[in-house]
Amino acid sequence: MTTENTRHQTIMHPLQPLFNEKSKILILGSFPSVKTREYGFFYGHPQNRFWPVMEELFDETLSKDIEGRRQFLLRHHLAVYDSIYQCDIIGSSDASIQNVVPSNLEPIVQAAEIREVFCNGATSYKYYQKYHAQHLGLPGQVLPSTSPANARFRLADLVEHWQKILEYL
Repeated sequence: MTTENTRHQTIMHPLQPLFNEKSKILILGSFPSVKTREYGFFYGHPQNRFWPVMEELFDETLSKDIEGRRQFLLRHHLAVYDSIYQCDIIGSSDASIQNVVPSNLEPIVQAAEIREVFCNGATSYKYYQKYHAQHLGLPGQVLPSTSPANARFRLADLVEHWQKILEYL
């Protein structure tokens, strides 16, 4: 393990939230992984199962092309961002997160007709509840994380849990 992977680094969110006025649900991660930051778009780790879950739910095959993925999300009225805007973190470890600065989610809910917020994993939900839920007036729901670190859930299990987003579209 390199020194870079054993020390906290202060990282500011490198991505803009993805949404438009037609977005109906907001999917929040916790904070972008190292691989996502390198990729330049949400859920960029090749083993993250977010995109395979979306493919199953919407019966579409997606490429790794960022613009194609952007258009897919917007076409299906999905807004995507993270609960945390800046934090101290070791690598991609949610467990190491400290000194959180929450994301500003207000522009999303003001511009779009967000019906519900779905948090991709317990860490996202924890920070959504702490910083956002009461202020936004949207209680939020936690879904099992699509992260490769969540090996407890098979793809089929994730799809089954994540189907509830379809009720809000």
